Amino acid sequence: MMKIEIWSDIVCPFCYIGKRRFENALAKFDKKYQIEVIYKSFQLNPEIKTDMDKSVVQYLSESKGVTLEKAREMTEYVTQQAGIEGLDYKMDKAVVANTFRSHRLLHLALAQGLQLEMKERLLKAYFIEGKNIDDVSILADLAKEVGITNAEETLKNDNFTDQVKRDLMESKQIGIQGVPFFVFNGKYGISGAQESKVFAEAIEQSFKEWEEDALQPKG
Repeated sequence: MMKIEIWSDIVCPFCYIGKRRFENALAKFDKKYQIEVIYKSFQLNPEIKTDMDKSVVQYLSESKGVTLEKAREMTEYVTQQAGIEGLDYKMDKAVVANTFRSHRLLHLALAQGLQLEMKERLLKAYFIEGKNIDDVSILADLAKEVGITNAEETLKNDNFTDQVKRDLMESKQIGIQGVPFFVFNGKYGISGAQESKVFAEAIEQSFKEWEEDALQPKG
């Protein structure tokens, strides 16, 4: 299987948009069954405190040092971009939340072979349903929907903390400044929510090289 690794954060609006564009490209690739997609942990703001009483607009205004009006324009823009991909963002409902716990859940999901399903469910919960993705009981319910076992027990202890930290460290070593960030076959990196055509070309080229390498005689 050729590997495609994607660094992203659950609260990153362009990560969901990029996910859709990438998926559209991958769906049209005739050898997609030979490609393994793995999501890696990244935190836009590791220090953020979950706050049910603060709106995303307020948070953006404070964290980026812009006016509330400018912050509102930012959320309206990403909502419009998401709509083009069929995603109905409800940014006014989104809960300002730390994502470390969600990333731990994604590693549990990976261990159970359900990471892609869990990633989609978390993004939908945050951007469309306005759920608190730092709440153990909510995360456990979402995991149950996907078919993941032992989620609540895992989230109540430190399981998969090291795996998340390893992803975060790897992102620094690679030099990732923002997400989504896609790495194809361990060689080619693409940053941002590019158009599907860009992803299609990267999949085609990297798979061709991977296939050629696989056919080379070993020894």
